[in-house]
Formats: sequence, C-alpha cells, structure tokens
Amino acid sequence: MKLIDGSAISQQLKKEVLDQAKQLRCKPGLAVLLVGEDPASKVYVNAKEKACNEVGFYSEKIVLPMTISQQQIEETVVELNQNTKIDAILLQLPLPEHLDEERIISLIDPAKDVDCLHPYNLERLMTLRQNLPMSELLAPCTPKGIIRLIQSTGVEIAGKKAVVVGRSQLVGKPLSLLLLAEDATVTICHSKTMNLIQECLTADILIAAAGRPHLITGNLIKPGAIVIDVGINRTLQGLVGDVEFASAQQVAGWLTPVPGGVGPMTIASLLENTLILARNVQDS
Repeated sequence: MKLIDGSAISQQLKKEVLDQAKQLRCKPGLAVLLVGEDPASKVYVNAKEKACNEVGFYSEKIVLPMTISQQQIEETVVELNQNTKIDAILLQLPLPEHLDEERIISLIDPAKDVDCLHPYNLERLMTLRQNLPMSELLAPCTPKGIIRLIQSTGVEIAGKKAVVVGRSQLVGKPLSLLLLAEDATVTICHSKTMNLIQECLTADILIAAAGRPHLITGNLIKPGAIVIDVGINRTLQGLVGDVEFASAQQVAGWLTPVPGGVGPMTIASLLENTLILARNVQDS
C-alpha cells in the first residue's frame, strides 16, 4: 500500500499558486464568513487565513454572532459582493438552523463564489463535458482536491469504476460530476443503498464521504484500489476517518490518511480557486 500524502501535494500546489499570484497586478482577496463559535469551523477558518498569508493573499475573516438575523447576513454578503478588494467569498457551512442557507448562497456573486455553490456555478459543473486542467477549472474545493489526489497516483482515471459513498452537496454530488468529466464510470452510494459491500468491491477508485467513522473496512475494498477518505470524525479516540485505516491498508493500493489527506488539499484548492477568480477580474 502506498500512502497518498495530501500535506506534501498541497504544499506543492500552494507553491504554484504563490508563483502565479506574483504575476497579477493586485493581490487576490478572500473573505471567509463564519457564523457562531463552532470549534471545528473556527479551526478550519483559521487554517484558511493562515494559508492565505503563506501565499501572500489579502484575507478577511468575518465572524458573525450565532443570533444574527437573515437580513443582517444578507447585507454582509451584498457588501462583500461590492468590495473590490475581495475576489472570492467563502461561506463556512453549516449555518444555524434559523438562517436560510440556500437564499444566502444565491446572493453571493457567482463571479466571487469560491466554493461553486451558487446555482449558476452548479449548472456550469453539470454541463462540464471535458477534463480541463485543474489549474483552470473552477470547481468545489474538496472535490477538486480529491481529483488531484487521485491523479497523484499516476493511475489513469478514464475507464475506471469509481464508487462515491455519500451524496452531499459539498462533496458527493459535485465529485461524481468531476469524475464523470474525467471519463470514469461512477456509482453513488448512500444510506439507502442495498448491497453496499458488493458495490464497494467493484471500485477501482473508492471515495468515502459519508461522515460515519470507520464505515469502510478492508473487506469492502477491492485489492489494489485507490481509497480516498474524506471523513473527519471526532471521537473519544481522536480524529478518525470514514475508512478503518488498519484493515484498509492491508488491501488498498493507495490510501489517504486522516488527518493529512483530503483536508490540506481542500485548503490548497481554495487558494487556487481564489487565484482563478482574481485572474478573471484582472483579465476582463
């Protein structure tokens, strides 16, 4: 089994982003909106702010109280849309239940929607028919990072059977579209899937993104398969993924660790998407 080192791959990508950003007239600018004091979200947001500093981006972290009204957060989004220092806007999810998440996302300027959740950008992803270079493709950050991790193995994606366990708007669904654009044959599994074991055992590429600790064990993995673990689950034993690492490493050909796999690539892809959005503005 070969370990797919997301930390090392992300560092290389950040170096490429830094070099390309130096060629722009103005620093790319990223604003991250965080509502409330969720500890996990705060960790993610701080990591994104640190990454921006590493590549010389301008960044704003906007922390709003848990009790903020729908109108107040909508006004904040509109202000960011109009802020010329900001090329990219990231809304940290999930939001408190009293807020209309879809409405807020739809207010983000599609040209600043760094995680591609606006309906316009989702439609663009739906109509993607060819495998563009990742450096030119604006796509949701985590799925984009996953494609890069798979490509790092040197295994051709085209023609392979890919099984995605999880159908979330953030990962499962957009990742399936990116895999299709890379000419994989894609199956999406979820909580209602019958014969999950048999489905997983057909996968040349298996992505676990269900948010359930150790859902995927070695007996669900085809020998030699590429296994990407998207899960980050906080347990009494610490952070664990959706893949049970000890048994998986006995079967898989390639495997991502948790932490140090998908997470760093999500942040690196966020920086790359911010660069793309900034370049679009400066080239227009």
